[in-house]
Amino acid sequence: MNQSTLMRLSVMAGLLPSFAYAHVGVGEASGFMHGLMHPTSGLDHICAMLAVGIWAAQMGGRSVWAVPLAFVGVMALGGTLPMLGIGLPFVEQGIVLSVLLLGVLIAASIRLPLWLSSGMVGLFALWHGHAHGAEMPELASGIEYALGFLLATALLHVAGIAFSLGMQRRLHERLVQAAGAGIALCGLFLVVA
Repeated sequence: MNQSTLMRLSVMAGLLPSFAYAHVGVGEASGFMHGLMHPTSGLDHICAMLAVGIWAAQMGGRSVWAVPLAFVGVMALGGTLPMLGIGLPFVEQGIVLSVLLLGVLIAASIRLPLWLSSGMVGLFALWHGHAHGAEMPELASGIEYALGFLLATALLHVAGIAFSLGMQRRLHERLVQAAGAGIALCGLFLVVA
């Protein structure tokens, strides 16, 4: 897939308003399936989860596994906050910021120290986790729901890692950067949507 095609796909995806935000529910699913479907039901979550994997692989070394694990771990914590009645300010804005900033970091090939990159994605994960926890159906099992959204998130991270490593092996770092630019464009769309 060339850079032009990737950009077109990103723009087309951004023009689908029904996919802009995942926080509108996914239908009559409950428990594990609801949790599994929730992160894949909106452009904001898909872009952010893929971006975490892409950026982690782009940085290389221990970041490949440590950054996504930091995200999943802190997201689990964030998911428990609304269940405990603890609110978190700026959740939607934080999610949009995560998409925009992660896209820019990938597009610019910015490599940060492991502690800083893990801390940054951890902050983003807190917002994403809070959104997932707040969207849990009343009758769903919290444990099953959490396992579903954690698994979906991890799978999206793995897809991002696989894409990034695959492109790097083929010496197509520009495609990885173009994917970051596409993610950043989705973030800009979410800002104005």
